[in-house]
Amino acid sequence: MLWPKYQLPTLTAHEGIPGHTWQGAYLAEHHAEIPLITSIMGFNAFVEGWALYAEQLVGELGLYADDPFGEIGYLQAQQFRACRLVVDTGLHAMHWTREQSVQFLTQETGKGVGAMTSETDRYCASPGQACGYKMGHNEILRLRARAKAALGKNFSLAEFDDTIVRTGGVPLSLLGPVIDSYIRTAKKA
Repeated sequence: MLWPKYQLPTLTAHEGIPGHTWQGAYLAEHHAEIPLITSIMGFNAFVEGWALYAEQLVGELGLYADDPFGEIGYLQAQQFRACRLVVDTGLHAMHWTREQSVQFLTQETGKGVGAMTSETDRYCASPGQACGYKMGHNEILRLRARAKAALGKNFSLAEFDDTIVRTGGVPLSLLGPVIDSYIRTAKKA
């Protein structure tokens, strides 16, 4: 079983709504308004950072309130992401072998050797891809905290989230100026 039932709420938030599906639907509906480069190539840190943010967001909005097993699934997903950071860095900066990576992932996540071999091969083929998830997530959270501090009681989570998604998925270095503009506009309203 690749995805136990208790992990499905988190997987659904990541891949579905408000994760990739929502962001992808926005791109499809508004492709003419989005820079061509963004519509051609997804910037990993943004796209996957948004999906991790979506997982956290549904928890903050109460998805796991009456589902302790779903919350465990969310926490396990976070643990897995942390292990992926270690392995991506281990392979590309510490010169780990494929076998070291598979062993670490299997031992630390409790997942099967076959699945962790596939994950390791994925990181070998895409250096930094696993790290991009958390970098994007952290940046979105940092910008949300900045917007909350600047706007106080006028902060709207829905407007903030819409602002992020409306970018279409930009490099993280461009996301800060977008949020600065959102803050200026919200202060005037």
